[in-house]
Amino acid sequence: MNIPVIDNGGQWTHREYRVLRDLGADARIVPNTTPFSELRADGVVLSGGALSLEGTDAPLGKVGEWIDRVEVPVLGICVGHQYLARHFGGVVSHAQTPEFGRVTVTLEAEGDRLLGALPGSIQVWESHNDEVVRPPPGWRKLGFSPTCQVEAMAHPSRPIWGVQFHPEVEHTEKGRELFENFLAQCRR
Repeated sequence: MNIPVIDNGGQWTHREYRVLRDLGADARIVPNTTPFSELRADGVVLSGGALSLEGTDAPLGKVGEWIDRVEVPVLGICVGHQYLARHFGGVVSHAQTPEFGRVTVTLEAEGDRLLGALPGSIQVWESHNDEVVRPPPGWRKLGFSPTCQVEAMAHPSRPIWGVQFHPEVEHTEKGRELFENFLAQCRR
C-alpha cells in the first residue's frame, strides 16, 4: 500500500513516515511540490509544519492542484488539517491560546471510520499557534479541546480527515490506532 507523506516542513514528518512503515505501509516522504500524478498513492498524509496559513491564501505546494479531485483517503495533520479547512471554505486564525504539549481532546466521532472507535477523551500532543476556528461548510467536527474548538474534522462525503494534534507522537494516546484506521480506509 503506497502512502506518501507530503512534507510541509513539520518537525515530526519523519515520525508520521515511521509509524506508517511500522504498520506495513510503503510510506515515503515527498515534497509538497510533487504533482499528484507522481505520487502513486493509495492514501495521502499531509504533514504538519511551521507555516502560518492565518489570513493568507498561500499555496501548500501543489496540494491545491489535486485535492479537489483526489479519490484516495487523505489525512491532514496540524498545518495539513488547517490547509484542508481553508481550502474547502473554513477559517484558520491565530489561536487565542496556542497549544503546546499535552492536551485533553474530547471526541464526538460516533460512527466515523477514522475516530469513531477511539475513546471519548484522549490525551494528545499539540504544537500549534494557528487553528481552525470554523470547519468548512458541511464538514463534521469530530473533536475539540478546552482551547481549540476544531481538533478533528471530516469531509461530509469523501474520505478526507484533519486533526490538529499529532497522532504520530508517542505521547498521543491512540495515535497508532488512528493511523491503523486510516490505513484500513486506504485498503477499501
